[in-house]
Amino acid sequence: MAAADQKPIGSGFHAKSTAAEVLAGTDLIGKNAIVTGGYSGIGLETTKALSAAGARVLVPARRVDVAEKALEGVEGVSVAHLDLADIASVRSFASNVVADGAPLHILINNAGIMACPETRVGPGWEAQFGVNHLGHMAMTLDLLPVLRKASGARVVALSSTAHIITDIFWDDPHFETTPYDKWKAYGQSKTADALFALSLDGREAENGIRAFSVHPGGIFTDLQRHLPDEEMVALGWKNEDGTVPDRVKAMFKTPEQGASTTVWAATSPKLDGMGGVYCENCDVAQLADENSQRWEHVRTWACDEAGADRLWGMSEKMLAEA
Repeated sequence: MAAADQKPIGSGFHAKSTAAEVLAGTDLIGKNAIVTGGYSGIGLETTKALSAAGARVLVPARRVDVAEKALEGVEGVSVAHLDLADIASVRSFASNVVADGAPLHILINNAGIMACPETRVGPGWEAQFGVNHLGHMAMTLDLLPVLRKASGARVVALSSTAHIITDIFWDDPHFETTPYDKWKAYGQSKTADALFALSLDGREAENGIRAFSVHPGGIFTDLQRHLPDEEMVALGWKNEDGTVPDRVKAMFKTPEQGASTTVWAATSPKLDGMGGVYCENCDVAQLADENSQRWEHVRTWACDEAGADRLWGMSEKMLAEA
């Protein structure tokens, strides 16, 4: 689906719905799910909600011990090692999942890094593009055998309102000649996540796999770990005394609310027969127009089929050379 399909469908939920509310009455017993980064922030709430609905959830984690401690007491959850910055680690993780043979019904590409200092991973990739997009793409492609086996799998890629910052830097995605800008790099990676879901859906719908991208909303989590307080003050997210302004409190979500659009995209029967769309506030997002605020709706470059195909080809080449 493309830009023309970016229209709310009346989900019955809203911006402050929680993941538990979205999954109320949903039976996921017998379903298998993977949630990257599923042990902190909105990822942890996603894992808890899927588990409470009966799903078996595998949480890949770079820090297995930390993940196991965070998930202690959550039923039906297991942890396996995965470092999205290391393609060999990604291949190993996916190979083990495929070898196990169980169908994979839900894949949630939730993990990510934001606005970090300039860092190189793999063969010199810019880290945010490498981790948020390329690592997840490599893992998803390697997991296709078990996703196809589910005969109705859903893949959810965590994008962000930060996609509004920029389209893909087609001539220099890794900031090799362009001066590094942490926010432009983050915005590019979130546009890439949306375009990946669009392209994956187009390629795999005939195999029963539908893909969606989601903006979870503004949430204070460990994702902000690279941002000093003075920068969050400059962004308007905090007051100078460290408190949160009332208008930000009204707009921002709790982690439980931040996980809601993810689980809605992963399970809602209202999305049956659909795919490739960008979602926010537990619904398909509206295509942005001249009246859209900077924190809402989806920009045309993040739901452009030609751009999605171009990114797919470019990324495949990068992964082949890794």
